[in-house]
Amino acid sequence: MKILVTGADGFIGSHLTEELVRSGHDVRAFVLYNSFNSWGWLDHCDEDVKGKFEVFAGDIRDPHGVRTAMKGCDIVLHLAALIAIPYSYHSPDTYVDTNIKGTLNVVQAARELGVGKVVHTSTSEVYGTAKFVPITEDHPLQGQSPYSATKIGADQIAMSFYNAFNTPVSIIRPFNTYGPRQSARAIIPTVITQIANGKRQIKLGALHPTRDFNFVMDTVRGFVDIAESDKSVGEEINIGSNFEISMGDTVRLIASIMDAEIEIETEHARLRPERSEVDRLWADNSKAKELTGWEPVYGGREGFERGLAETVAWFTNPENLKRYKTDIYNI
Repeated sequence: MKILVTGADGFIGSHLTEELVRSGHDVRAFVLYNSFNSWGWLDHCDEDVKGKFEVFAGDIRDPHGVRTAMKGCDIVLHLAALIAIPYSYHSPDTYVDTNIKGTLNVVQAARELGVGKVVHTSTSEVYGTAKFVPITEDHPLQGQSPYSATKIGADQIAMSFYNAFNTPVSIIRPFNTYGPRQSARAIIPTVITQIANGKRQIKLGALHPTRDFNFVMDTVRGFVDIAESDKSVGEEINIGSNFEISMGDTVRLIASIMDAEIEIETEHARLRPERSEVDRLWADNSKAKELTGWEPVYGGREGFERGLAETVAWFTNPENLKRYKTDIYNI
């Protein structure tokens, strides 16, 4: 099939692009236009994938460019978004334009072009702090940051096109994805990169919140399985490991894997405003299994440890580590 991946230059999008190419699909990678002609992480993709996908440079906020990119595509996997929660406190307007209006551009073009399916990317942040666990897709939505509010809006725009126009939309809702290529702003890469650079006083934010972490290849398989499932149309589907762990325990587990004695230093810039912090996330993934057959390969504590070990191995490779400005906290 001809598949468009928006946000293909990013962390998850680059892994997804590679997997689709390896599976034999005709892939068009939508990357953010820039004067450096950078394709993000696709500039560093694996050798077996290089040169085997088409690149379209544009901006998800531009409806004409989005429609042009989608022409001739059977499926659109829509990942392009602004995702950094701290930056959404600083520049919320850009999140409305990118996340909400960008998604509107995608589903509007899908409707006009008769695209066979759109898989829109949501986030566990739309649930806010858990009111019950594990979190099912029926959990209330709570906008505790400008980022999560715009993702709620984007989800509703996408689903409204399914309800109003019968546009074939599925919503994938990954819980916290981690792995090679993730931004060092996120907790797992920031701990690994600080330790890898010889630091033993690790600067972090809140340690009490819990998360349900997904290894990136499990998230990628979630996209593929949802794209291939007819039962997923019109549905919101959690992709999570069904394993809950605190930030503090995650840090200690990383330190153990890296055989490092560390001290944790709280840095104010890394703390969310009190009511904005999401204290607990834990996914119920039974709907994904029921509708698509998806299950995490890196599930539970044992799977999390395997995923962390693979992530540590990637980040501690000097060729990868040098791509990160580990002395700077980038919101």
